[in-house]
Amino acid sequence: MSRLVIVSNRVADPHDTAPGGLAVALEEALQRHGGLWFGWSGAVTDSDTLQMHCEQWHDVTRVTTELRRQDHDSHYAGYCNNMLWPVFHNRLDLAAFDASYWDGYRRVNQQFARQLLPLLQEDDVVWVHDYHLIGLAAELRALGCRQRIGFFLHIPFPPPVIFMALPQHEALMQSLMTYDLVGLQSKQDLRHFSSYVVDQARGQARPGGHFQAFGKRTRCESFPIGIDAQAFASLTTTSEALQVHATMQREYSQRRLVLGIDRLDYSKGLPERICAFRDLLARHPQHRRSATLVQIGSPTRESVQAYAEIRARLETLCGAINGDFGELDWMPVRYIHQVLTRAHLAGLCRAAAVGLVTPLRDGMNLVAKEFVAAQDPDDPGVLVLSRFAGAAEQLQEALLVNPYDIHTTANTIDQALQMPLDERLDRHRRLLARIQAQDVHWWCKRFLAALARPTTFGMPPPARYAFERHSTAVSRH
Repeated sequence: MSRLVIVSNRVADPHDTAPGGLAVALEEALQRHGGLWFGWSGAVTDSDTLQMHCEQWHDVTRVTTELRRQDHDSHYAGYCNNMLWPVFHNRLDLAAFDASYWDGYRRVNQQFARQLLPLLQEDDVVWVHDYHLIGLAAELRALGCRQRIGFFLHIPFPPPVIFMALPQHEALMQSLMTYDLVGLQSKQDLRHFSSYVVDQARGQARPGGHFQAFGKRTRCESFPIGIDAQAFASLTTTSEALQVHATMQREYSQRRLVLGIDRLDYSKGLPERICAFRDLLARHPQHRRSATLVQIGSPTRESVQAYAEIRARLETLCGAINGDFGELDWMPVRYIHQVLTRAHLAGLCRAAAVGLVTPLRDGMNLVAKEFVAAQDPDDPGVLVLSRFAGAAEQLQEALLVNPYDIHTTANTIDQALQMPLDERLDRHRRLLARIQAQDVHWWCKRFLAALARPTTFGMPPPARYAFERHSTAVSRH
């Protein structure tokens, strides 16, 4: 059996007592195959000598590396966070198109390739994760790597007209075409990928997810990522979750809890959500004193100006609602700017009558699935879900909304708060069955099975893959 090699920007901590579902799934796959997990340690150095650290944990070897400060600033803080992230989430207005970032992005992909290649065995299968490392396969091929390499993009793949705003869009697509298999979150993402290949790269899309462009061929399919539904549901029975659930029920015994759980990111639609809740209270006054929004906004990337601005705006909106509608014994919104444990979150989900998952754009959004998994099957809450989350393709029994439409979102929250038990039971039963069947283990096995399938085309010579050959590529179209 081939050994599995996972490559990601960061490596999961084996000592984490409450890892996320993705870490659990990848860890399980690594243990099953025997494997290696390679990535950045989180350390930044001013030295020209990069230290690598190796740790053996059961049958899995974890190897981490440092980044030079210049490369961290241009690759991670620059190209990844200030270019790829906003562009892939359709926010061109927030992208910083700094030409110097691209060189750092290339250097880190080259560094990872040089450090990883000596660690590979002949029959390894390599699985690369996310937008930080789009160029890794090209760099590995340029060094002579012949192993099968798959790539999974955890964020959305943007429409071609948005993707082409990146000056290096053609180089990025050529790099993606270097992989044996590219995995995307949704069918919509796959349509965007196909449209670029056919219409912009003048390539071909063939049956079975086969694509040809730039003299290269790859397979691209949608693999919607899931959660470990059983494990998250079991968290609701832990003492920590039970205590949170009991506290919420005691404090909100006469009220309905509406819950939002998000990283404090501009893609999550938090200001729009707060505005919709304000509109609910203004136009549906029966919910005053009877409904409270608890919004968790976990800190993230606080050094980036756009994130500081979204936090300030969110705090202003929450304060305005509480000032305008609050009473001595009731505040409409409780905003918490903290990172809570997964058990805490499971307890909150269990206690909530409505889960608000309304991003402006999201690759998948696993909070939506965790909300469903945590519900009491005899008295479940209602999921209100953005149409622009990848999860909407699978979770059609949720109440789907356009988060930009404040009035309609408010009306949908009202519908959720008044939904009769029999309808809630039916919607929840169908949602739960789907997230249990299509969980994170299903996702992992499905991707690896697809990567293992033989292709009908040969591999071009390694020199044709060189990422650096396209470092200044700009589309001709």
